[in-house]
Amino acid sequence: MSPAISKVKLFLLVISCQLLLIAASYSPLVAKESAAHKKSKISRKNPSHVKDSKSVTAKAYYYAKSYSGKRTSSGAIEDPHKLTAAHPTLPFGKRIKVTNRANNKYVIVTVNDRCKKRNFEYIDLSREAASRLGFLGKGMARIEWVEAI
Repeated sequence: MSPAISKVKLFLLVISCQLLLIAASYSPLVAKESAAHKKSKISRKNPSHVKDSKSVTAKAYYYAKSYSGKRTSSGAIEDPHKLTAAHPTLPFGKRIKVTNRANNKYVIVTVNDRCKKRNFEYIDLSREAASRLGFLGKGMARIEWVEAI
């Protein structure tokens, strides 16, 4: 066997393995997110599907337009029209209720990405979530979040 043929076989093997890893890591979060997107509504009442747990006060930012269509840490494609979030430590698929402290509007988002750890509590939200919370265009909002069921 010539060295050129073995290099081609090795290249094809590496590509095949990478494709298998991508396919295996693809998460069905997209279906869960779309269902959450349809059910989520802005309200000023405390919904029954939120656990009675301690709330976390934090800062919220939102994704830049340049992230649209790119793959997130969980493998899902970033869609600015879905209610998703990035957090340094919360597990993928975790649903949380995020409330804007300035106007009491809230949304339920699904964590599907990671963001940089900082010395203060914060979360990155999709543009749709920021819009529904009323701070799209402002850059940052002070929020509270709690775990949703």
